[in-house]
Amino acid sequence: MSPCLELVGIQEQDSFKVWTHGYPYETVRWHFHPEYELNLITDTCGRYFVGDHTGRFEPGQLCMMGPNLPHNWISEVPDNRPVAQRCIVLQFSGRSINRGIAAFPELAHIERLLASSQRGILFSAAVARRAGAVMNQLLNARGFQRVHQFLALLDMLATAQDSTLLATPAFRPDPEGYQSSTINQVLTYLAERLGDRLREADVARYAGMEPSAFSRFFRRHTDVPFVQYLGRLRVNRACELLINSDKPITEICYACGFNNVSNFNRQFLALKGMPPSQFRRYHRLNDLCAVAA
Repeated sequence: MSPCLELVGIQEQDSFKVWTHGYPYETVRWHFHPEYELNLITDTCGRYFVGDHTGRFEPGQLCMMGPNLPHNWISEVPDNRPVAQRCIVLQFSGRSINRGIAAFPELAHIERLLASSQRGILFSAAVARRAGAVMNQLLNARGFQRVHQFLALLDMLATAQDSTLLATPAFRPDPEGYQSSTINQVLTYLAERLGDRLREADVARYAGMEPSAFSRFFRRHTDVPFVQYLGRLRVNRACELLINSDKPITEICYACGFNNVSNFNRQFLALKGMPPSQFRRYHRLNDLCAVAA
């Protein structure tokens, strides 16, 4: 499923935007934007999606997403009950923060935070509590105090311990940028032939490598073995078909290259935390909520 572009609209007189929204809300969908984002959940539980990662969320969760990293939070609300405030969102452009880092060498350590956010970051509960207090203050801060609190927040997150990277290293938000390299030619080859029988030895031959060398090469670039990556890719393609088509689940199973339905269900549950049928219901309910909003 292709994510929708969100137009963040930071005002010209501001270096960042901080705001709240409820649920359902128009931006609650699979989407991306060029800005960095901090998302603090203040109400509801449910399931969230960042790149190729999915997990459970609850109040107090704090995540950071880098530019163009697709993401979405789907709340589980009884009887579609509207929620006045589900989260606090802070968004800022790379241009503004990079200018600040260039002007003040003392901010250089924030670059590591920005780089890590390309995969999405889940912060610990302790860090989220401290950061959440600052984000609440930023909602009403003005002038110099607003900038001071913003930089203090980034400093806190840049030095935080026990954070978790979400999307896998293999996930790429912008496929146009990596078509030329060997690994990306291999990844494109796999993506275009998911319905076929794909053996590692055959893909190694396509890449012009011996199977053992290809195995090491592939794992070095993706952090996972070939079979694991292929399974994840097939499940992600199945997700697209579950959301964007009315095809029966059995048909989707074989279209994505799985050799039987039980294997498909097992791998899907392991990666997404729910069976394919429930995944389809989640997204259709979310679409209905977005229309209602």
